[in-house]
Amino acid sequence: MKQPIVSVIIPTINSGKTVSMCLNSIKNQTYPSNKIEIIVVDKYSTDNTIKMARKYTNKIFSKGPERQIQRNFGVQKSKGEYILFLDCDMTLSKNVIEECCKKILNDKKLVGLNIPERIIGKGLFGKVRNFERSFYDNTSVDAVRFMRKDIFLKVGGFDSEMYAAEDWDLDRKIRKFGNIGIITSSLSHHEESVTLQKYLKKKLYYIKNMNQVYVKKYQNDERAKMQTDFKYRFFFVFVENGKWRKLLMHPILAALMFGLRFFIGGMFFLSKLNVFRNVDFPYKSKVGNNENRNNVG
Repeated sequence: MKQPIVSVIIPTINSGKTVSMCLNSIKNQTYPSNKIEIIVVDKYSTDNTIKMARKYTNKIFSKGPERQIQRNFGVQKSKGEYILFLDCDMTLSKNVIEECCKKILNDKKLVGLNIPERIIGKGLFGKVRNFERSFYDNTSVDAVRFMRKDIFLKVGGFDSEMYAAEDWDLDRKIRKFGNIGIITSSLSHHEESVTLQKYLKKKLYYIKNMNQVYVKKYQNDERAKMQTDFKYRFFFVFVENGKWRKLLMHPILAALMFGLRFFIGGMFFLSKLNVFRNVDFPYKSKVGNNENRNNVG
């Protein structure tokens, strides 16, 4: 089988606690290490992120202010035929890259792949988050993570105006050029430090941008409508293709999950009324437009 170079692009900011775990999972792939290019694009961290990343790659760059800008910049610096986007708090099971390459090379109609995601969190909140995420694999709520680089460049990459739903936007653009599949190997999203309060503040920060940019951009797109449609997001995505059985098997988790979803839905509705316009968001970048720093690798 042909073994193309795969560029794995990871945006970071003060990620010293998780970046080693993420990069180590890439180094431990069954796919040949000389065919994997690791690119870290850091948003001016003040901790030991860069020091830790240097143990795994010398391709470390500084860029900001948001992750979509970091990812686009990483692609510009890449040499791979295929691109895999990871967050710095994610880890790959050992077969992910090998399975992605085999699947996309064996099906000429595929231009990208979804990767099943599992949430690793603490306590009951972590269990509820993982239960919820298990319903989204390969649905309209999911988004392409592994893709052909030439298609990524053809569609213009991530929308620079979107810091929320930018992955959905990219997914919509890439689907115009072919099919999106899914593999069986999974990745883990480590949310051990995420509390309910942090989760809700982060969601609210993203919801405002999603309403202002993504929803307006795709107001006539059927798939995009499903992503924000009340009936689909709060009912059909959890029961389609026989998934309703899982709800019956785990009634307590299901009840808590729906409670969380309805709360997020209420925030989405209120944001349209501009109720949260004076809320201060700790996630918003303070870097500004100072993006032209040199390679720090």
